[in-house]
Amino acid sequence: MKALIVLALSTFSLAAMADEVSSTANTEVPVEHYTYSQHLDIAKVLNTSEIPAVCEVVPARMTYLDSTGQKHILEYRVMGNGCSNG
Repeated sequence: MKALIVLALSTFSLAAMADEVSSTANTEVPVEHYTYSQHLDIAKVLNTSEIPAVCEVVPARMTYLDSTGQKHILEYRVMGNGCSNG
């Protein structure tokens, strides 16, 4: 279940990178740390961090707007892109 959520967030962040939007608001937004029981209200992804080419679990961040237009920064853990099956 945990791997499925990480995979879904990773896939979602890749799609969001294709439709990146720059934010005009310069307000400071606190970073939220993702938990598996957390309900996410994501209406539009604004930005995602790059996933490093390492073979380990690393932190990643996603900036998004919820359904009310409020900006959030979510920090979560994802597997790096540097693993090979050889």
